[in-house]
Amino acid sequence: MTYERYTIHDYATIEERRMHTMPFINKMIEKGLAAEMILVTEAMQEKRLAAIAETIAADDMKKVVLLAGPSSSGKTSTSKRLCIQLMTCHKHPVALSMDNWYVNRADTPLDENGKPDYETIYSVDLALFNHDLAELIAGKEIELPTYNFVTGKREYNGERLRLDKDMILVIEGIHALNPMVSEQIPQENKYKIYAAPMSPISLDGEKWVPTTVNRLLRRISRDFQTRGRSPQQTIAEWPSVRRGEDKWIIPFMKDADTVFDTSMLYELAALRQKAEPMLLAVPHDAEEYDIVERLIWFLRCFTPIDINQIPITSLLREFVGGSIFDAK
Repeated sequence: MTYERYTIHDYATIEERRMHTMPFINKMIEKGLAAEMILVTEAMQEKRLAAIAETIAADDMKKVVLLAGPSSSGKTSTSKRLCIQLMTCHKHPVALSMDNWYVNRADTPLDENGKPDYETIYSVDLALFNHDLAELIAGKEIELPTYNFVTGKREYNGERLRLDKDMILVIEGIHALNPMVSEQIPQENKYKIYAAPMSPISLDGEKWVPTTVNRLLRRISRDFQTRGRSPQQTIAEWPSVRRGEDKWIIPFMKDADTVFDTSMLYELAALRQKAEPMLLAVPHDAEEYDIVERLIWFLRCFTPIDINQIPITSLLREFVGGSIFDAK
């Protein structure tokens, strides 16, 4: 079979065989099949989420879904898309973010260098989080907190929640699988998901693009757009983020009931349009420039895709903007 004969059906076969190669991706784009590649990638992820939702819905004891994963894995979009699939199973999901249970910024633990450690499990108010979960499972009403990232303080704005029949909590956060965050909840009431990019892209059948590159490019794009952070700032804090993942997140992957692969076959081609201009603006004398140069090299291996082709429900929209889940 030659590239000239590729059709959408041929693509599905290759995807099933996990032949994630840069030449194949570029040829699909150059042959005008970018839209088909995007739609099949999205459909396969949605199919997997639907299967997970059906498993959860089939067990009436499951009241809390805990979804964790390392930075920039797409946890927020995954949790909201899972909620939609649970609705098709006649459940009433409620999506919550563990970020809202952060301790006040002034109380954030310090790392070995005396700087605030936002990656540690102790950046979460564990006592309050466990108390609120236990109250909800017991059928009681609680007032939900909201973390104000501008003031660095937890606030209460009168939003209240009680779990009724067929309601399921879907809670996402980097520490969601750590047993300390839900130790008061019986195991039979929990369903745990580990979400992260799992399928690296091969450049030539032997060399691969590490999935950490995908995540860093996602984070650079998101932080620049939503937090006004430069690529240098994001890159500078990346080693601390990775150390926190190795200590507090990845060890609990083994405890998950299932794993959800958030890799997107076309994402580096799409991220190129967003991330490359940001990276090219970094001064050559910046401390982070060696990493910037490496990221640009990876991006330029891929023919760019117009991000307007990406569905507004896509996980990737969390990082390039325009997600329907951000709509107010």
